[in-house]
Amino acid sequence: MSEQARRRPHKPYRRPQKDPVRMLAFEALRAVDERDAYANLVLPPLLRKAREKEGPEKFDGRDAALATELVYGTLRRQGTYDAIIAACIDRPLREVDPPVLDVLALGAHQLLGTRIPTHAAVSASVELARVVLGDGRAKFVNAVLRKISQQDLDAWVEQVAPPYDKDAEDHLAVVHSHPRWVVSALWDALGGGRAGIESLLEADNERPEVTLVARPGRVTTEELAATAETEPGRWSPYALRMAEGGEPGAIEAVREGRAGVQDEGSQLVAIALANAPLEGSDTRWLDGCAGPGGKAALLAALASERGAALLASEKQPHRARLVERALAGNPGPYQVIAADGTRPPWSPRSFDRVLMDVPCSGLGALRRRPEARWRRRPEDLDGFAPLQRALLTEALSAVRVGGVVGYATCSPHLAETRVVVDDVLKKVGGAELIDARPLLPGVPELGDGPDVQLWPHLHGTDAMYLALLRRTA
Repeated sequence: MSEQARRRPHKPYRRPQKDPVRMLAFEALRAVDERDAYANLVLPPLLRKAREKEGPEKFDGRDAALATELVYGTLRRQGTYDAIIAACIDRPLREVDPPVLDVLALGAHQLLGTRIPTHAAVSASVELARVVLGDGRAKFVNAVLRKISQQDLDAWVEQVAPPYDKDAEDHLAVVHSHPRWVVSALWDALGGGRAGIESLLEADNERPEVTLVARPGRVTTEELAATAETEPGRWSPYALRMAEGGEPGAIEAVREGRAGVQDEGSQLVAIALANAPLEGSDTRWLDGCAGPGGKAALLAALASERGAALLASEKQPHRARLVERALAGNPGPYQVIAADGTRPPWSPRSFDRVLMDVPCSGLGALRRRPEARWRRRPEDLDGFAPLQRALLTEALSAVRVGGVVGYATCSPHLAETRVVVDDVLKKVGGAELIDARPLLPGVPELGDGPDVQLWPHLHGTDAMYLALLRRTA
């Protein structure tokens, strides 16, 4: 060792400081990656635990808001941030350890997607890296984030995204942070040119409003509005939109089940089925895929106003228990069972109205579950297809002649919507499509019908699909 090196004073070791907000955000991202968890299920208990802590790590409202923004913002923009990170390292992205990528993505979001000052975003991310990764990899994080900080998001996107005129789908995939196959599928379902698909992809990356439903016969929208800061819903007569930062769990009617959190598109599906014209008896309704219970609770409330009874069926017992919880206290008669809708215990032609909100890819709810876009694969649709057809076939068997079936999905993918309905109608016979559009009064841009596709960018809802079918023989 040189004399100069021996004389150089050693820097005292500094223990890395834990930042509770960024630690929580990192923990949530790891759960999404390692356990295939959904952020909307992982984050609330983490936030609740953080609020309950005493001492310096106790959360306040601003901490919770920042942690939520870091998690959801990072997941929504993951594709864009991955492309930028890849441009700043000298190895393939797949060779970087996933926890390191999570820290880098969190840092990239703070630098490019928030108003956090550059020096604070870098230093906080490097400090997080020291805590969760160690000093060695923290140096790597520091070097990468300093490169990212040299340009803003627009400049980076211009650098890493291919030109639109050379590869439109890949350009949109990078710019709007969606897998290429999802861009292609959404574009096919939407039709039209560049403006429409860009508006849809942008809407997928916006934070969705929290929408409440006032369950008829249990609470009115006026009563609900008196207890929370809200605005009327756009389309549903039972909907209220909460002010940003509002906490649904703090509302007594929500805690008691008289109201719930439910996207307005989901409400419209239940309302349209309930209001579809019907001749003859109207006393027995079925929700054949009822979990977790939002539509079933609204249907049960609407049924009770007419003296009708709802049977809510859900295959998975744990989800059936969620349905029971959602329907508890409904003023009218109802029953919840755990049963497979493709092998139902009920007799054919037993019901006047049937809803089948079938399992699907969930591509219509990417605002709420942004991680789903990275988790799903095109081949997943092949797995859903037989189940969707079987459930719709059994729904048509379950309804009486003259009765109505609602086929719904939270996906706009044509393979899960019109293709399924057309295939089943050809195979089953004795049923016809009826025009669903008049049953959504006031809702604009519903297309040529007779089915209905809602869109985030046009209607402010999830991309719910609804086809109404009447049994004719």
